[in-house]
Amino acid sequence: MKEEEIRSTMDVDPKQYELIKINGKDSHNIVLSYLIHGCFKDTVESLVASTGLKVSAAQLEDMEKRKRISHFALNGNALGAIQLTEQMSPDLLENDKGLLFDLLSLRFVELISSKECTEALEFAQAKLTPFGKMQDHVEKLEDFMALLAYEEPEKSPVFHLLSLDYRHHVADKLNRAILAHSHMPSYSELERIIRQATVVRQCLSGELGKDTVSAFSLKDFLKN
Repeated sequence: MKEEEIRSTMDVDPKQYELIKINGKDSHNIVLSYLIHGCFKDTVESLVASTGLKVSAAQLEDMEKRKRISHFALNGNALGAIQLTEQMSPDLLENDKGLLFDLLSLRFVELISSKECTEALEFAQAKLTPFGKMQDHVEKLEDFMALLAYEEPEKSPVFHLLSLDYRHHVADKLNRAILAHSHMPSYSELERIIRQATVVRQCLSGELGKDTVSAFSLKDFLKN
């Protein structure tokens, strides 16, 4: 592809988008996929009622269960999240040690944040120490253990492990794992479209060369 063609592909006049016909039902299904993935049950029911799309009772029940699990993880109730996950997706945590470690680490962090250091140490010795024999978890385990060395762990070099962002990361990872375990897409259609569009734009930017055009930024693109 010639440089001029690549540039024209990347810098399409917004008016040209009006010439592309999009099936409204396809748009609704993309939004529905995102809502189901994120467990927005009430919004799903509203969308279904207004568009005539179909969602089964099983899907609604699945959303409700995944929402409860995510709620537990986000609020620091890791043991509750583990219990519900084992009920909903038997063998998932047994076969995914990395995910189990992440959930157990949330319980450890919960104890640290509550200044229950003795309980945190006992929990770590009983539940986290075995992961020290797994090479993939050694470094991360050391980071968590480092929290015990600080009177104010929120000011330690690994303070991010105490953050809401970390809980969101674990909750999202758990949600995707549960979906995959149930033979459902672990990414919504909307996410896949955005990822594909981003990769295509990045590849086109690479074709033009770094000195010709700035690297594609999804954040900047969405502002346009």
